[in-house]
Amino acid sequence: MGLKGFAEGGIASIVAGCSTHPLDLIKVRMQLQGESASIQTNLRPALAFQTSSAVHAPSPPPPRVGILTIGSRIIRQEGTRALFSGVSATVLRQTLYSTTRMGLYDILKTKWTDPETKSIPLTRKLAAGFIAGGIGAAVGNPADVAMVRMQADGRLPLVDRRNYKSVLDAIAQMVRGEGVTSLWRGSSMTINRAMLVTASQLATYDSVKETVLEQGLMRDGLGTHVTSSFAAGFVASVASNPVDVIKTRVMNMKVEAGKTAPYRGAVDCALKTVRAEGIMALYKGFLPTVSRQAPFTVIMFVTLEQVKKVFKDFDF
Repeated sequence: MGLKGFAEGGIASIVAGCSTHPLDLIKVRMQLQGESASIQTNLRPALAFQTSSAVHAPSPPPPRVGILTIGSRIIRQEGTRALFSGVSATVLRQTLYSTTRMGLYDILKTKWTDPETKSIPLTRKLAAGFIAGGIGAAVGNPADVAMVRMQADGRLPLVDRRNYKSVLDAIAQMVRGEGVTSLWRGSSMTINRAMLVTASQLATYDSVKETVLEQGLMRDGLGTHVTSSFAAGFVASVASNPVDVIKTRVMNMKVEAGKTAPYRGAVDCALKTVRAEGIMALYKGFLPTVSRQAPFTVIMFVTLEQVKKVFKDFDF
């Protein structure tokens, strides 16, 4: 126990985060599609009656484009290096968030495992994931906000871009321009998402791996690790995507002194998004979410299993 679980989880998460960063960037850009329609301040209430012919229905949002179109557009307009915009924030986020959640989950899972049967119920795995994910998200939220903004910056007109040089520059500018509290903007959504991701991802991986080994379907090796982690990544994507869309939009919104913020909070953002773009807007970016979450989870757990072998004889 001790620091080993934190170190193992942190190393594995940083490797996975850097490897899948371009997919995460494309996911963020897809989640922001059509956002301008959802932040109009002159939206009529759902039950209001039309009293004047001067009132017109809002124009439909522009057509959505897919993962390949957005990826090629980024490369064409911003260059190949743009696919790694905000990668320094990813490293910091994984260092803070994933190191914390993986280490805490390991501690709680060990503490709650029955010493005689060496088993732990699914409910306790989920509880460990909820607790570890929530604490990890609270610790890593500043890096998460910086990462979203750095990834989204390239889609803005040149005059509106923030042009952060690095994650530290992003955090410094946010503190100077918007106050320290801006570093925890969208933290409620980050924590909710992290609780869902960590609980579903880690509990699914452990449960699928245990089932595969108990049923003798595969031996404890790369095949089992890949199968278990792919299932974990898919389940985590389904559970977290709606929260992730709202989190991305709240974190990315531009708040100017003396002007009303586009969203009053997560609930307001969700309502405006659904009213303007439909309920399925909450699953914008789902394909890149799965495309990123599945390989991220596979790389993370495969790396984790290898790191555990390296650290097996160390006690710290």
